[in-house]
Amino acid sequence: MRKFTGQTLLVATHNAGKLEEIATLLEPYGVSVVGAAEKNLPEPDETETSFAGNARIKAHAAAKATGLPALSDDSGIEIDALNGAPGVYTADWAETGSGRDFIMAMTKAHDQITASEAPKPWTARFCCTLALAWPDGHDEVFPGTVEGQIVWPMRGSQGHGYDPIFQPKGYEITFGEMDRWAKNEISHRADAFAKLVKGCFD
Repeated sequence: MRKFTGQTLLVATHNAGKLEEIATLLEPYGVSVVGAAEKNLPEPDETETSFAGNARIKAHAAAKATGLPALSDDSGIEIDALNGAPGVYTADWAETGSGRDFIMAMTKAHDQITASEAPKPWTARFCCTLALAWPDGHDEVFPGTVEGQIVWPMRGSQGHGYDPIFQPKGYEITFGEMDRWAKNEISHRADAFAKLVKGCFD
């Protein structure tokens, strides 16, 4: 396992919220974080069929373009009644001609589950895979998950994406009803981050 020894880490995301979250997590290690937008990096096409594959594409493209070690993530939701869909196509299900509509995506997921006649509970998990790539082509990959179930109707206005229909295991509320910082402690991203920190920063 290769340790991170640099001072600056490029985070291959254009999402300001995600950047802030990662910067906070890495603060104790004295690492300064810079985002893809600051470096005017384009978003590469995600052509793989796994979270790890897509995370690697983004991390390697950013590391190659900037000469900095780069961290990327790919995440989504897997619903067992839909044989793991939408999976890597989680965001694609929300695409419209004028941006992403996650209410439409959640409705589509519920309609397909109902059509499948799968018995409740409708088990599901959020997945996040982090890839840390170096300019020399080396990478380390860390998968994280949080188990739970799909509920209907949607509940809560916190979070983003499919959070209002995902109830994590052991909780009575959805991610959409959960405080952002409470969610961050148990999320799929937190799981992947704990592995990344243990592997490359501790």
